[in-house]
Amino acid sequence: QINFVACQLFALLAAFWFRIYLSPSHASSAVRHAFATLFGIYFAVFCFGWYSIHLFVLVMMNYGIMNMASIPNIHRYSFVVAMGYLTLCHISRIYIFHYGILTTDFSGPLMIITQKITTLACQLHDGIGRQAEELTAEQNRLAVKSRPSLLEYLSYLLNFMSIIAGPCSNYKDYIAFIEGRHVHMKLLEVNWKQKGYDRLPDPSPTGAVMYKLCITLVSLILFLTLTKNFPMAYIIDNEFLDKTPFLSRLGYLYVVTQAAKPKYYFAWTLADAVNNAAGYGFSGVDERGTFRWDLLSNLNIWNIETATSFKMYIENWNIQTAAWLKRVCYDRAPWYPTALTFILSALWHGIYPGYYFTFLTGILITLAARAIRNNCRHYFLSSVPLKIAYDVVTWAVTQLAVCYTVAPFVMLAVEPTIKFYKSVYFHMHILSILVLLLLPIRPQSHSVRRAQNQAMLNSVKSK
Repeated sequence: QINFVACQLFALLAAFWFRIYLSPSHASSAVRHAFATLFGIYFAVFCFGWYSIHLFVLVMMNYGIMNMASIPNIHRYSFVVAMGYLTLCHISRIYIFHYGILTTDFSGPLMIITQKITTLACQLHDGIGRQAEELTAEQNRLAVKSRPSLLEYLSYLLNFMSIIAGPCSNYKDYIAFIEGRHVHMKLLEVNWKQKGYDRLPDPSPTGAVMYKLCITLVSLILFLTLTKNFPMAYIIDNEFLDKTPFLSRLGYLYVVTQAAKPKYYFAWTLADAVNNAAGYGFSGVDERGTFRWDLLSNLNIWNIETATSFKMYIENWNIQTAAWLKRVCYDRAPWYPTALTFILSALWHGIYPGYYFTFLTGILITLAARAIRNNCRHYFLSSVPLKIAYDVVTWAVTQLAVCYTVAPFVMLAVEPTIKFYKSVYFHMHILSILVLLLLPIRPQSHSVRRAQNQAMLNSVKSK
């Protein structure tokens, strides 16, 4: 953990230096690629020692696949090898170490690299192996038309901005950043003459970085003060279960879940700040004319804490991983895309049983929440008081549903998970099953989704 924080703080300083002294106007793309790669390799070795060899082995294996595999199968082979290697590493750590023991955990960077490998393979398959009319608008925009060089490939996967904590980004966005086209491309989407500009502005990420560093500092303070004082394990303490009423246990579950969040807020926001400091992450201009630096943001704290649906919560938590799951699984699954996406997410996270309890429960609750929303929400939109009441109730239910779902993710093992669910009478499981029996939803077929994707693509082309 100390190495992680030290590397990220050093990466932040290196990112500022990289943006100022190795900007596209001062250095060639090759130099920028080489610097980003070498520093990334150094950080990996410093942080994880000999364990970092796993990162380099996986990267080079998939570089071979990318150059030797046929385009129709490149995404399949890359996916199987990357996910297989990641899973083997997860298994080796679990068999060697016990639950809860702090070890040199190299799985985090390996998970990010797996995302990048499979993302690039799918986008390369889209760009070379498929016709434009087969792609969604997003797939068409992100499709990669040629295989990257070794330097480009290594830079994308191992650059110092994301080697430690991510996030995963799209290959075309990263290459545009290295070549100096990243910000310019986004600025061209706005009519600046209408706004009174005679030339394109030059957005600076400094304000966004300072803001995110403030969030990082607050998250660190909350982590040091709250997390240790409200451990998740207390919710299955025998004395606590014997003396605490059911509703009070649910209230405490919400508190301990909130206390577990700051470490994620800290790590993800700091990683976002590092990328922004290097000049990467510009996403355009909002309706108020404010420059936005959230292309790589992994969370939206306000939307998380005010989410009124399970879907809204998931979409704003670990955003880049959710985008990866959508691009490599949900959009490509021929059937049951929701279930397959949750299963892939569990497999990607590791093999602790708690992950599978969480994600299998997530499938059930997601389907039930979707059924309720589709069948009931329109009855509460006729007046403002009804809409407010609906939002308040759905906020409370959503927050409790999330707490109920993620508790096994934190506890990891089978025994505490079963004990926890028994203590709360499996109430969310039972309610979700009843909802699905009473308000069934027909799964959307692959052909229907394909038709919707084609309509979206045609709409984009017409513009």
